[in-house]
Amino acid sequence: MTYAQLFLQYELELEKAHEEPESLTFTFRNLKGLNMTEFVLLLRQEITAQDQELLAQIAKRLLAHEPAQYIIGCETFHDLCFKVDKRVLIPRPETAELVDLILEENADSELSLLDLGTGSGAIAVSLAHSRPAWQVMASDISQDALDLAGENALANKVQVDFLQSDVFSRIEESFAIIVSNPPYISRADKEEVGLNVLTSEPHLALFAKEQGLAVYRRIAEGAESYLKSNGKIYLEIGYKQGLAVSQMFQAAFPDKRVRVLPDQFGQDRMVVVDDG
Repeated sequence: MTYAQLFLQYELELEKAHEEPESLTFTFRNLKGLNMTEFVLLLRQEITAQDQELLAQIAKRLLAHEPAQYIIGCETFHDLCFKVDKRVLIPRPETAELVDLILEENADSELSLLDLGTGSGAIAVSLAHSRPAWQVMASDISQDALDLAGENALANKVQVDFLQSDVFSRIEESFAIIVSNPPYISRADKEEVGLNVLTSEPHLALFAKEQGLAVYRRIAEGAESYLKSNGKIYLEIGYKQGLAVSQMFQAAFPDKRVRVLPDQFGQDRMVVVDDG
C-alpha cells in the first residue's frame, strides 16, 4: 500500500466524522518534519510499517476529536512557537489580529501591560517579544495554564511576570494597557463550537455566564482601579457581542472613546477603550 492510498482511506473516515481531512496531512508532516515537496514525493512510495503505525495513531486521535495542535504539541502564533496541550486554548488567528492592533497603536516605548486570562501566554509573550521595553504581566485563574505560559515565555526568551489571579483579585498595580481574551462563549451557543474544541479544549477558558458576558462585566466594573489615567483597554469578543460589550465599557468609562472593530472576515471581534 502506498502512502497516498492510506491517506485517502483515513481522510474519508475523518470526513465522515465531521473532522477536517487536511488535519491528517498537517499533523503527519509536522511530526515528520517534512516540507510540502518532500511530502508529495513520498505519497507514491510504499508506506513503511513505522509510518503505517504513526498514521494509525494520528487518525485515531483525530477521529476522537483531538485537535491537531495538541497532537503536534505546538502552534505557531505571531511567528513564534507556542507549546499547547489540554491545559490551554489553542491560539487563534483572530487573537493575532488583536496583538497586531496593540502594536500598531502603541509605540515602542516603555509602558506597562496586563494580560488578563493569558492561557498559553500567546498575547503576553508575543507583545513582550515585539516590545522588549514593555513591562508585561500576565495573569490567569488556572495555575496549570500559567505553568505552560511560563514555559512559552522561557522558550521564546522573553520576560513576562506571571500571577495567578481571578480577574483583578490579586492585581495590585496599575497599567497603561489592559488586554484580555476572556472566555466569552454562551452555553446557548455550544452548537456553534467544533467537536474537537468541545471535546479537548478547557471549558473554563471557553464558556462564561450571562450569555458569555460575565467576565467582561467583571473587567468593566474593576478596570478603573488598575488602569492609568490615560490607559487603554483591548478586548477580544465574540462576533455577536460588539454592542453589549461596548455599551458595558462606555457606561464604566463615560469619558473615554469605545470602539468596536472587525476581524479580517468583517465580524465584530475587538473592543478598544481609549482617550481617542
